Amino acid sequence: MISRELSESDEREYERRMAPIEKLLLKVQRPGRYVGGEFNSIIKKPDSSTTRVALAFPDIYDLGVPNLGLAIFYDLLNRDPSIWAERTFSPWEDMEAEMRAANISLFTLESKTPVSQMDILAITIPYESLYTNVLNLIDLAGLPIYAAERSSDHPLIIAGGHATFNPEPMSPFIDAFVIGEGEEIFPKMIRVYQEWKKSRQSRQELLVALSKLKGVYLPSFYEVFYKSDGTIDRIQPKDPSYPAKVQKVIVPILPPPPKTYIVPSIDVIQNRVALEIMRGCTRGCRFCQAGYVTRPVRERSVDEIMQAIQSALDSTGYEEIALLSLSSSDYSQIQELVNRLSEEYRQRKLNVSLPSLRIESVSVDILEKLQGSRFSGFTLAPEAATEKIKATINKPISEDQLMETVETIYSHGWHSIKLYFMIGLPGETMEDVEAICDLCLKVIKVGRRLIGKRSQLNVGIATFVPKPHTAFQWCKVDNEQDIREKQSLLRKRLFIPGVKVNWNNADVTMFEAWSSRGDRRMAAVIHRAWQLGAKFDAWQDHFDWQKWMQAFEENGLTPDFYITRKRGKDEIFPWDHIDIGVRKSTLRAEFERSESGILREDCRRKCYGCGINHAFTAIQPKDGEKKWYCPVIEVNTDPGKADL
Repeated sequence: MISRELSESDEREYERRMAPIEKLLLKVQRPGRYVGGEFNSIIKKPDSSTTRVALAFPDIYDLGVPNLGLAIFYDLLNRDPSIWAERTFSPWEDMEAEMRAANISLFTLESKTPVSQMDILAITIPYESLYTNVLNLIDLAGLPIYAAERSSDHPLIIAGGHATFNPEPMSPFIDAFVIGEGEEIFPKMIRVYQEWKKSRQSRQELLVALSKLKGVYLPSFYEVFYKSDGTIDRIQPKDPSYPAKVQKVIVPILPPPPKTYIVPSIDVIQNRVALEIMRGCTRGCRFCQAGYVTRPVRERSVDEIMQAIQSALDSTGYEEIALLSLSSSDYSQIQELVNRLSEEYRQRKLNVSLPSLRIESVSVDILEKLQGSRFSGFTLAPEAATEKIKATINKPISEDQLMETVETIYSHGWHSIKLYFMIGLPGETMEDVEAICDLCLKVIKVGRRLIGKRSQLNVGIATFVPKPHTAFQWCKVDNEQDIREKQSLLRKRLFIPGVKVNWNNADVTMFEAWSSRGDRRMAAVIHRAWQLGAKFDAWQDHFDWQKWMQAFEENGLTPDFYITRKRGKDEIFPWDHIDIGVRKSTLRAEFERSESGILREDCRRKCYGCGINHAFTAIQPKDGEKKWYCPVIEVNTDPGKADL
């Protein structure tokens, strides 16, 4: 299936493509970003029967290589002998300038093929601050920015990732969006493409064929109508044969993890094997988009995880394993998994990373088993410090629980704890922010008492953004002046030895809000901002507020419409035609509970009929037995009669 022995003609073609690129490498920082040839990278023999797919991460190599989604699809697609998936990343500014000056377009790492000559360009967009990078990547590939201007001679451009659960701001630039989990739908899309290519039909016929696949959103097939006040009147398909709502796709059973991982040729942000142990979450934090859009919960078995770890270590030589999920300690077999890891890898001193631990589910047993590894520190996310805000966001972690966990961590010999909090949450006052300071001071005091000055506390302060498909999607963003005052308070009170505080600038929060909550009209703003030079917006030193303000003004829009305006109960959102399985009525009920400070129990214990079980009852496992794919448990609740 996989060949690393190319013919002489293939070798000559590679050398021809590589020659002009080599001339640029001595002129740029970190040339290893652009050479390819890493250990475990895949080279196939190209021929007329091979579908060529460029997997693109619209940021630099250093950030893209560790991306788990990219690793999954690189492994998955390349198992098929009829597909060759290669990778491409956004070049850093120095390399881009050299490429444009030398008239060299964006190329794939494996074969140095211009992306414009690939069959499919698949772009992952995990967060909205990559929007201008996506446009820059398409332009650097020598392709028309707008989908309507592309012909059958151009690659099909598809996009997926968490940011695409509201696809509208990027809808004019992308041919097709993958809504949901790509392991299920991406290979099917490639099959449709292969059949279309044989048929020699028009590009429009390809889009029509793709529209018949569940989980594929074709933005050009839908129209948006606006009211006089600028809100949306309706979103409707241009033809009744297209679905009124595009339902996300899920894999009922998590597919096997990657067999091999690419070992980068330079140091990247995370040199480790990342392995997903569980997908989805049952906690119901009202601000958390990932918790809603990844439902239902699915877990891998301990045996499968252990086999994957051994295979990855054998094929890479890595010394760190990251066990990923939205909440690693909520994995139902976490104790057994940690026991097995401790038994099998104690002598090897494997570095085991368990990011995103739940405060109330961190046990002494887990900590003691991890002591044999080179586990560097713990990340906990209280999010809030007062009972009022905890009830608002549905994260009822008591201060006693947190302090008990902190004492356990420090007393077992670890020096560093990282706490995540959020400011700007609905109903928050300065007293709630003061409480965050008080709690952090109590935590570092425990560390000082137990291990002295070696104790460290890192505090991450995020500013709340009401994301699509969450219970808080009706909320507005805190105003900029209040955000700055709250950050100033945190800075003053936590400026003490052993405590380090990080936060985003207020204007970056505003940018995230209008990007994630935008409608189709935002596309013109994004395009104009890119034309003005906006890119690498995720990098705080590159984000340029003035360019974006100019783009808004020139297009007759204002950021406040998307940021500071509270939504009416019946307002139609730009993402309402994207069905994540959780009903909008469920989200509204959760929002109203938040206003009353009413908590919602973990739905592992009780099903509330959010809609996810009803949406996916048609999915059948291989044994043919119909099951509810509702969080971990079997559900017998009638969704229509459940407690909404």
